Amino acid sequence: MLTTLKTGYTDTRAADLAWALGRQPLPALATLDLELADAKMQLRLLGASHQVLLEEERGGCSETVACIPGSSTPLPLGVSKRVGDWEYEFAARVETLSQGQFGGRAQELLALVAEHPHGLAGVFPGSPHAFTAMLAQRHEGSLMWRTWHAYPQEGQLVATRTRVGVRMPLPATI
Repeated sequence: MLTTLKTGYTDTRAADLAWALGRQPLPALATLDLELADAKMQLRLLGASHQVLLEEERGGCSETVACIPGSSTPLPLGVSKRVGDWEYEFAARVETLSQGQFGGRAQELLALVAEHPHGLAGVFPGSPHAFTAMLAQRHEGSLMWRTWHAYPQEGQLVATRTRVGVRMPLPATI
């Protein structure tokens, strides 16, 4: 699903993004509710980027990547944590692209997400290449989502990848 967001840019630089687990739902400009096997997931586009809310029989989890006032947790390159009965893995990278590369990559990502039944993308007013996009899937017992946050004025694209899966017991040692 592709939508035009009715707001201005709140997080205008890739360096302004922060990451948080466990935040309460923030006001969303667009949402997509999904059921992937036994899990309920809500993809949320915020004026300040994204939030994912996950609810499954084993519990819930929320991930927020956004410009969070007062946050002291910058966007990490990677996180691996136990969250209840789940293993949570997060990775982020920032790509710097030329103006020509940026436009092509933006169009490619927006087309991919807009056509996907588990995709949500929002374009900010003022630039067709200023967007946040999210794509979710279930794969081999894990829930996964990817996000892209575009900053055309800097030529930067922030890509994140998250996997949440059941915690596997340690193998017995002999």
